[in-house]
Amino acid sequence: MSKRRQERMAVEIQRFLAEIFREQIKDPRVDLSTVSVTRVEVSPDLGHARIHISILGNAEKQQQTMKVLEKAKGFVRSELAQRIQLRHAPELEFRLDKSIEHGIRISSLLNEIKQHEDSGEKP
Repeated sequence: MSKRRQERMAVEIQRFLAEIFREQIKDPRVDLSTVSVTRVEVSPDLGHARIHISILGNAEKQQQTMKVLEKAKGFVRSELAQRIQLRHAPELEFRLDKSIEHGIRISSLLNEIKQHEDSGEKP
């Protein structure tokens, strides 16, 4: 399997998963508007896909959302199979990605430092 096809499938899977999360999963326990699919890694045989998911919120909310996504894995996989043109839909593995949360934290620290510099204070 070519690396280019593998990358194209990863992008397509990421796009379809975002749609599925936004439109199809209706669970009152979680707010899926705070869920982002940050990256998808697909195996060379397209049999497995590792989905990196960012969830904004505290650790408890993140764990609860990950549990809901794990329970909905079969449904998500069947919806994905209907949307992509593959003989077999890949097995999905969800992973929590904290990169967006980390970026927000760094941004707020930099803003805080800038405010201290503008006011003439030392941090």
